[in-house]
Amino acid sequence: MAEREALLACVDARGILAVRVTPNARSARIAVEPDNAGVNSVRIWVTVPPEDGKANKAVIALLAKALALPKSTLSIERGDTSRLKQIRISR
Repeated sequence: MAEREALLACVDARGILAVRVTPNARSARIAVEPDNAGVNSVRIWVTVPPEDGKANKAVIALLAKALALPKSTLSIERGDTSRLKQIRISR
């Protein structure tokens, strides 16, 4: 539950969550960490490779589970082929 609250605190007023994704990780996980400026940032590790959108699907599934939301409420707004992504959360 604390992870869900920390993630929701990182969502901006437009419903966008900025994340940094690392594919091909040993385990799938999410971390909310302060960056150098003291602002919380979200990092996501997924175990699948970044080919044919597999990593993007894994990111959406992992975030949906952590936020206790349906996958259909999450979509990648920017960064389909980048490690830095903006994910729209519509409720």
